[in-house]
Amino acid sequence: MSSQERVEGIGFDADTKQRIGKVLIINARTGENVFNNLRGEFGIHVRMGDYLIASKENYYSDTLVYEGQKVLLFYLKRATIYIDPVTVTGKKSPEEILAQRRKDYDKAYKLADPGDIFSVGQNGAGLSINAVYNLLSKEGKNARRLTKFFQKEYEENVIDQRFTKEIVTSVTGLEGTLLDNFMLRYRPSYFFAKTAGHYQMTEYIKSKYETFKLNPNYRPLPKLPIHLIDEK
Repeated sequence: MSSQERVEGIGFDADTKQRIGKVLIINARTGENVFNNLRGEFGIHVRMGDYLIASKENYYSDTLVYEGQKVLLFYLKRATIYIDPVTVTGKKSPEEILAQRRKDYDKAYKLADPGDIFSVGQNGAGLSINAVYNLLSKEGKNARRLTKFFQKEYEENVIDQRFTKEIVTSVTGLEGTLLDNFMLRYRPSYFFAKTAGHYQMTEYIKSKYETFKLNPNYRPLPKLPIHLIDEK
């Protein structure tokens, strides 16, 4: 039996060849599942012959067999026609996506919330065995990691909905690489994006643009760690 090792990989959009985040990678043999980070990077435990599946909402799944590759590369093709630039009409709202996650992963949400530790029955108050199990079990811990990821996904979607390239371009005139750089450097917090009105968002962009003009070519180092759903 071959030994198991941890191998890193990257997820790409098959059409644009750009890295994509929020991709779920599953080892069909072990059941280990990981989400890559927003730079497309992930790490997963494999051994020779393992069958790996990568999936993402609005994309067709991609699969590969581990045969000793140094880096695992997934290329996911969009389930809809890609147009660049694209403005999606009828796109699901962050709230709708989160609601769908809750529906699709109902078991994980139930495991993630242990409920009341103490219960009251005919024999008086006592510990709830189910609640304690959900709190301490590996399955419960993995469920909490998964639901935390979905919450983070929701928050990022809220920011994406409010802090768009269209509004930044309309305020600053930036396009192309400089626009991408600005979006990366001055991405607002979830709380600000959630509560700010159009005027506040516009003023925020104007203020940050004044700072941006002082050094427009500076690019911050990536700081997004990889979080495994199933930790050994």
